[in-house]
Amino acid sequence: MKHIKHSLTIGLSFGLTSGIITTLGLMVGLNAGTGSKLAVIGGILTIAIADAFSDALGIHISEESENKHTHKEIWAATIATFLSKFIFALTFIIPVLLFDLPRAIAISIIWGLTALCVFSYRMSVEQGEKPIKVVGEHLIIALIVIVITYHVGNWIAHIFG
Repeated sequence: MKHIKHSLTIGLSFGLTSGIITTLGLMVGLNAGTGSKLAVIGGILTIAIADAFSDALGIHISEESENKHTHKEIWAATIATFLSKFIFALTFIIPVLLFDLPRAIAISIIWGLTALCVFSYRMSVEQGEKPIKVVGEHLIIALIVIVITYHVGNWIAHIFG
């Protein structure tokens, strides 16, 4: 049971983190490049489906390659990755449906970064690490992705718009 819990933790942590950073990056970039609510919703749905399957397969193959896990443990990590990425990515649709796009993007950034901070804090405490270091590191990476995708979206709009 301990190994299954570890597999679920791996899948959940990977799926949640990837769901936050990938979805926010896509949303910010698409908004900057198109300003289209339809494009942002389509992007979120695409991430929720295609990237969740891709990440789940990546975890599946990674766990298999270690040759240390049972078939059940591998599938637990795979399913946990898919479900956490899929469900968490879909949460970002809610603000887009309820608010104008600029406000929805701001709310999504706040929601995603808050969730990442809470998850990182809990993980650091469980592992006996300094929370400020772990949370700060994860927050900086997420912010870098947001800033880069914003500028890439603007660049694409300028070049192709």
